[in-house]
Amino acid sequence: MNFFAKLTKKVRLVIAACLIRMGRFIPSKLYLKCLTRQLINYSINTKHPKTFNEKLNWLKLYDHNPRYTIMADKYKVKEYVASLIGDEYVLPCYGVWDRYEDIDFSKLPEQFVLKANHDSSGATICKDKSLLDHNALRKRFNKLLKRNYYYGAREWPYKNIERKILAEQLLEDKSSDRLRDYKFWCFNGVPTYMYCTVKGGVVFENFYDMDFNPVNINHGFSRHVPEFSKPTQFEKMKELATILSKGIPFIRVDFYEVEDRLYFGEFTFYDWGGMRAFGDYAQDLELGKLIDLDMLTSAKTDN
Repeated sequence: MNFFAKLTKKVRLVIAACLIRMGRFIPSKLYLKCLTRQLINYSINTKHPKTFNEKLNWLKLYDHNPRYTIMADKYKVKEYVASLIGDEYVLPCYGVWDRYEDIDFSKLPEQFVLKANHDSSGATICKDKSLLDHNALRKRFNKLLKRNYYYGAREWPYKNIERKILAEQLLEDKSSDRLRDYKFWCFNGVPTYMYCTVKGGVVFENFYDMDFNPVNINHGFSRHVPEFSKPTQFEKMKELATILSKGIPFIRVDFYEVEDRLYFGEFTFYDWGGMRAFGDYAQDLELGKLIDLDMLTSAKTDN
């Protein structure tokens, strides 16, 4: 990347940051058009969406199924998923609270994960609760509970979540240095691609088809070398992803596999917020063909 390209990218990121800061005062359709112009280098067409990113942003504007709020809620989703595939695939929850001050840490195990139920990528991993900095965590979670994640990229399912703090079981894969995350792209109940990455550190995106053959989808991240090995529960993941994604134009269904045990991770309605460029526009366009918007018989605007 030459100097001017780097400078242009930096300017766009600055503009994007400014848009996000004042985003709640801008109508959703205009906001998404302006923000995508900076982040994926083209302004989305909301009347006739064709690309993967355009269709994800169209879904933000027009597909407002009430169950999406439950599916995006990191606490309520546990009961929802258990009702569909069984509670054996759901991570145990140790408690849920309205405020950090309400948490009785003496009743929690030594290791756990603490997170806000309405947020994304903001979990605190505790491996020794005697080392927790409660003052810092109190400030952090008080700030998180005031934040409405919806406004950043207009991801509608997050908008009306009743905000809570929850603690759940910490997963650790002793067979690997980092926990692997298996993320299935599902189109109207059909798992089609899956990418594997690792929790923490450098972000990798190794895409595979449903026979676990490597696929050259370039979503802006490099591939992990060597390729990941096929998880032992891969076929079961596909089966469960099919059940969990039924009737939804696009959704990402995540799983973890730890010591041959399978756990549901989370739902993501708009991978990378529909705000991440592919290696080229043609790939964005080709993947967009997999999202069938015609299946939605009624769509309402909510700006």
